Amino acid sequence: MNRSAEMRSTLASTPASALGDLGQPADITQPLLEVRGLSHRYRLPRGVFGRRRPMEIQALDAVSLTLWRGDALCVVGESGSGKSTLARLIMGLLTPEAGEVHYAGTRIDHLEDRQRQRYRRRMQMIFQDPYASLNPRLRIAQALEEPIRVHFPESSRQQVRERVEALLSDVGLDRGWGERYPHELSGGQRQRVAIARALSVSPELIVADEPLSALDLSVQAQVLNLLVDTQLARRLTYLFISHDLAVIEYLATHVAVLYRGTLCEVGPAAQIFAAPRHPYTRALLAARPRFDDAGAQHIAASTDTSADLSITGGCVYRQHCPLATPRCAREPPRLASLGDGHAVACHTVDADAVRMDTEAHPRP
Repeated sequence: MNRSAEMRSTLASTPASALGDLGQPADITQPLLEVRGLSHRYRLPRGVFGRRRPMEIQALDAVSLTLWRGDALCVVGESGSGKSTLARLIMGLLTPEAGEVHYAGTRIDHLEDRQRQRYRRRMQMIFQDPYASLNPRLRIAQALEEPIRVHFPESSRQQVRERVEALLSDVGLDRGWGERYPHELSGGQRQRVAIARALSVSPELIVADEPLSALDLSVQAQVLNLLVDTQLARRLTYLFISHDLAVIEYLATHVAVLYRGTLCEVGPAAQIFAAPRHPYTRALLAARPRFDDAGAQHIAASTDTSADLSITGGCVYRQHCPLATPRCAREPPRLASLGDGHAVACHTVDADAVRMDTEAHPRP
């Protein structure tokens, strides 16, 4: 059995809630999180990638996203596509070179540390590596107590202790585990503790940066089901970053596809998986492991990101795109709406949409 099929089989055997129960937005007109034209570059010293001169890499280029309460927006892309950079910019761990981040209608990307403090409680992050995200010198209970004391200083010692015990129970750990150190836990147990720590301050938004990639497959399914059940129980909103399409298909209410820092396609998960429009999205989905893999290897090769990083201008995917035209080298495509929240950045798809609209509504 291939990995994707095994993941689906494992998930199906666990008591996870169906996708239909997720992502029911609250009766409000304002998104919880809004990213507008976010851009960021990394400046690399001489010698990196064999370069004789310093170079810059456009990690994120004018990315705009909207996340509504109760949704699970999954950002997918290969390594180096800008997913983790996006997460860190949203959380304030990096400062954007351009663009804005708005939370519940308030711009937060330019706030100083003291001003941002109240938003840190409402926004929490789960990191990729469970072996690096916990302080090895603190017992598990101490690691969970710390954020509670910072954000709820009025809490008594007894209230903090009860809160920690409840958190451990919520993530499926006995309260006795609170006296252990991180090195005494497995990877899955550590990631459960990381989830408990993120939940300790009762956030509204969880930003999860590849939280399953360092775990074994069976443990991935357990942690993923924990995330789904926790969202339903606490009415959380997720920005979930992953390169695993099986995980995304199970969890996402909406999907955003990144390639070399550029947003290629965004829309409801059901539409993205059923009828992808961008050539890169199609290549990603076609490259998923199947029992019948005829032709998939050739398509998967077209998603290679080892192209010259110095190439600028035009569409970043044009070197691999089977639909590329001379226009793609001259003009970067803009994200164009296809209706129902589905948008694609592709000249060919945009032209097809205009043609279909003209045929459906001919001019007099």
